[in-house]
Amino acid sequence: MESPKQIKKQIRKRLLEARREHAASLPDNTRALLFKRPPAIVMDMIPKDAVIGLYRADPGEAPASGYAKFLLEAGHTIALPWLIGLHDPMRFRVHTDPYAEMDLEEGFFGLMQPGEDAAEVTPDVLIMPLVAFTENGDRIGQGGGFYDKWLGAHPDVIRIALAWDIQRVDEMPIEPHDMRVSAVVTPTRVYGPFA
Repeated sequence: MESPKQIKKQIRKRLLEARREHAASLPDNTRALLFKRPPAIVMDMIPKDAVIGLYRADPGEAPASGYAKFLLEAGHTIALPWLIGLHDPMRFRVHTDPYAEMDLEEGFFGLMQPGEDAAEVTPDVLIMPLVAFTENGDRIGQGGGFYDKWLGAHPDVIRIALAWDIQRVDEMPIEPHDMRVSAVVTPTRVYGPFA
């Protein structure tokens, strides 16, 4: 019998490729319309003046830049992950320019992230990517454990994932360190909010 880790690795491999292919297949004019602003049910989850942790999408990931622009204009502080090493905890630093991204520089893993001089903050709401999810809020991430560790240290944060519909699976193995999300937003549906 395969271990939960092996099963998650298989799901991750299959869906990473499917996610890339799906995103690449979308016409530019369709992609431009998706994930521009959070649906009303998600906005109701976000406290006034919240610090919101977002991500800068890699190819294949559901785009988060529209949310960053919308939420900044709505008066929220926007922050992005800030990484310095594989074994160091993920932190968040303020992202002030989601339009031109002039405040970002290349960091660990080649990811664009705020500079070291950007203020470090702790998000009240975390809007994050994932590889797979179930309709009850279980998730599989990239496999590095950065989000699970951060969420484990900040259990009260509101956790919202952005995903393509093709990333939903009927079931997945859950391990003690796996952190569920409060809601999942896809182009066609909002799953949650979950208790």
